Amino acid sequence: MNAIKSAALIVNAKSRKGQRLFERACAAMADLPYPVDAHAVEEPEDLENTVNKALAKKPDLVILGGGDGTISGLVDLLVGKNVILGVLPLGTANSFARTLGVPLTVEGAIEVLRSGHPKRIDLGMIDGDYFANCAAMGISPQIAETVPHNLKKVLGRVGYLGWAAWQFVRFRPFTLIVGDGTQEHRMKVVEVRISNGPYHGGQELVDAAEVDSGEIVIQAVCGHVKRNLVKNWVASVFRHDARHEHTRDFRGKSLTVRTEPPLPISIDGEVLAKTPVTAKIAAGVIEVMVPNEA
Repeated sequence: MNAIKSAALIVNAKSRKGQRLFERACAAMADLPYPVDAHAVEEPEDLENTVNKALAKKPDLVILGGGDGTISGLVDLLVGKNVILGVLPLGTANSFARTLGVPLTVEGAIEVLRSGHPKRIDLGMIDGDYFANCAAMGISPQIAETVPHNLKKVLGRVGYLGWAAWQFVRFRPFTLIVGDGTQEHRMKVVEVRISNGPYHGGQELVDAAEVDSGEIVIQAVCGHVKRNLVKNWVASVFRHDARHEHTRDFRGKSLTVRTEPPLPISIDGEVLAKTPVTAKIAAGVIEVMVPNEA
């Protein structure tokens, strides 16, 4: 921890809490034992350029502030750069922070930067693109493709869930084909999760997935009826054993994924790919700050 001598903070000020909490974060970082070069980025298209400029100064730690989509979209830039990732969770679900055990408050997350330690973790990959936490097919990308940005920003999780309920009415089950290089498995499903960690949408859904397991996990919620998905989500919220009744897990270093019909894939909340794809694990490819108890 004491090896960190400099840091850069890049906050997506368009994320739900970004603008409101940037100054609060800067104030909380004032007593960190190293200087922090802080940037609030109001235009999402400027995020990559800001990170690259920060990396050019060769900081030891790069802190990304925003939701899961922000972190997942920028983590590619950090791979191979010999920097530690710090997570400042400012989004709606903050699944990646939950996976790491990082507190969801500004002060709690910054305390991890002060007193935590670096941990080497895996990243998932969809074809050639890294992602931090979870990709999904089914209702999640349908929601992500259609949800008005201001609805999520203004109303947060309540607004997001309301929109999800409306899209659920229009959703239809589909066919999944998973291959491991030796055989293919075909099944009717209502949702598919490609996971590097257990959390998706802020809930712990994929128990088998771990951020340092060296394997990617594909979890299929099987069935021809949408109520299986409802049952799975509700049982997961209450940690009931019924959450496993209609699920099937596949795991490995590389798995092929096809759907009938071809479907969009949301990667940590952003629709960035479409089936067919190859899902892989990039084992131990980055270090991230985690609490000492983690």
